[in-house]
Amino acid sequence: MKTILLIEDNEDIIKGLDYLFMQNDLLLLSAKTTEEATKILKEKDYDLILLDVTLPDGDGFSFYQEWKEKIYVPVIFLTARDLEDDIVRGLELGAADYIVKPFLNRELLLRIQNALKHSKKQERIVSLEDVTIYLDSMKVLKNKEEIPLTALEYKILFLLVENRSRIVPRETLMNLIWEENEHFVNDNTLTVYIKRIREKLGITCIKTIKGLGYKVDAYEK
Repeated sequence: MKTILLIEDNEDIIKGLDYLFMQNDLLLLSAKTTEEATKILKEKDYDLILLDVTLPDGDGFSFYQEWKEKIYVPVIFLTARDLEDDIVRGLELGAADYIVKPFLNRELLLRIQNALKHSKKQERIVSLEDVTIYLDSMKVLKNKEEIPLTALEYKILFLLVENRSRIVPRETLMNLIWEENEHFVNDNTLTVYIKRIREKLGITCIKTIKGLGYKVDAYEK
């Protein structure tokens, strides 16, 4: 199921698209402001963005320009304005498409499907402080230099990053270690691995949640 991020402050449009997407095997994430959208962009995974040009705390063009180097999915602008300059500006910024409100549901679905079909799968990238993690190619860079991680260290880091802002139970991580190296697992093993990862990356955002597990507390794009 594809996930669509809608950045739009009109409650009627949000509700209407939520129902429409459910009927067409699409999952909707929504944000009404650039502030809410920023949080979702950092914490959630999505396949396409529908971005309104006019938002309560900013405009969609400026927001996209700020984030375009960090967005790896198609973006379709939504607007009530059909001015040629606006349409050209959106496309020049690199948007996949531009649709004027009010729009027909079938037209929007076709445009979404077309954008998804023609988009190339791009590398998923996450930044933890000054460390950049390439999730698909399994590379970790700090100040443009690659950090050597073992396969198991990377798998632990990957699991924490994929579940960022959520606690990953110790048991889940212990099971991962056990699957990789069943002969050398005890209660202290996970602690050692987490310590090594922290030291190699030189970051403080991997937090220990006493009695529960670990989580990536915060990170920057």
